[in-house]
Amino acid sequence: MMAFESAGKRIGSLNVNLMRLAMGALFLSGFCYLERGLWLPLDATPHNWVWLSVSGLVGLTLGDMCLFKAFLLVGSRISALIMAFVPVISTLISWAFLGELLSLRDQAGMLVTTFGIIMVVMRRSNGNAGNRSTRYPLKGLLLALGGATGQSVGLVFSKYGMGDYDAFAANHIRLLAGLVGFGIIFLSTGRWRGVLPAVRRRSGVLFTALGSFFGPFVGVSLSLYAVQHTQVGVAATIIALVPVFIIAPAVLIKKERIGLRDVLGAVVAVAGSALLFL
Repeated sequence: MMAFESAGKRIGSLNVNLMRLAMGALFLSGFCYLERGLWLPLDATPHNWVWLSVSGLVGLTLGDMCLFKAFLLVGSRISALIMAFVPVISTLISWAFLGELLSLRDQAGMLVTTFGIIMVVMRRSNGNAGNRSTRYPLKGLLLALGGATGQSVGLVFSKYGMGDYDAFAANHIRLLAGLVGFGIIFLSTGRWRGVLPAVRRRSGVLFTALGSFFGPFVGVSLSLYAVQHTQVGVAATIIALVPVFIIAPAVLIKKERIGLRDVLGAVVAVAGSALLFL
């Protein structure tokens, strides 16, 4: 996330989105060749291809497009706050689509973790606490909700589409579908003209490559592996802990200050996630 933030400041968020999917797909090609002897997931069934492609288009293309639009309209803090409800949305969708139902303990862990994440996300910006407006455009809030829903639907469709298929190869299909989706958007909006200058910005490309390795390649693949082997709501809750995990790197690398709310929120979130493992 921090690598993508740095890359976005140098080459633009849309260019980063396109390049991160392309780089993630390249990393997966190499990994799958070493692990499975296939550069591409050619052994996937039509069921795998259809549902994982839909998952990629909904989660990686439409969902991310909504989220980045929401960033512009309501800011990253409010967008991240709404994204904290992904576990709840994922649980509802997986119950309706897959028939999954969490135990009372898992439901309690999910709600406690979500509350802790909200505490972290809601921390006030330095020096601006008293000047923040509490009114946000409805369009921006709906776009953020669309981003959260897109991610949730993507997880559920991924589980349905994978079955017992290799999680890394399944992620490869999702990234390829998401890449096609962004390619269509770039073609239809004429944004291709900005891609070549972005590629020439070495620092932006390096940060994007770093983020692509730990994000679309490693992170997303492992999240699919988690979804494959546990209930979607449980996996989504653990995945949603990113705002908590990023506190330490933000302090050590970016020298950001943290407050009591950050610490308490992190403790609550970790305590809630611990309930999922009892």
